[in-house]
Amino acid sequence: MNAEKKWHVVYTRPRWEKKVSTLLTKKRITNYCPLNRVLPQWAARKKTVHEPLFTSYVFIHASEMEHLAIKQTDGIFDFVYWLDKPAVIRDEEMDTLKSFLEDNYNVRLEKIKVNVNDKVRIISGPLMTREGEILEAKSRTVKVFLPSLGYAMIAEVKTAEVEIIDPLLRNQKVNTVIHAR
Repeated sequence: MNAEKKWHVVYTRPRWEKKVSTLLTKKRITNYCPLNRVLPQWAARKKTVHEPLFTSYVFIHASEMEHLAIKQTDGIFDFVYWLDKPAVIRDEEMDTLKSFLEDNYNVRLEKIKVNVNDKVRIISGPLMTREGEILEAKSRTVKVFLPSLGYAMIAEVKTAEVEIIDPLLRNQKVNTVIHAR
């Protein structure tokens, strides 16, 4: 069996994401339950609530040897599979996910299909230096695509934070929707 640790995703019982994360931590299995900071409007007060970003998903960083112990954890149904193998999430995507959630509130997910267009680079802000491809242009909105999961995270970004990196169009700033590499 392969002892190299990789990021995978497990599918949990509904509304068990935080519980599963706690149980995995007790088993000393590195995991990440992405929590979205949401500012719901209750009456006249505002209170930040931490809700799982992905319904019924918890990310684990483990070797194949740890998979059986993970599958035996209460609340876990199975790994999320891609092409008959547990889906692997690249380290760069996990880093992007973590930094995106640290820097943004009220993040929402949108299932998307990828269309290849202009290449872009974020030149300032929380996703600075990330490169990607324009998926669609909207007013003050950026979509960061997580290819392994097929989701986009959506948050507002200033138009001045994105530039086209195509050699013929270098230094043109645009308001775009991108996916991180």
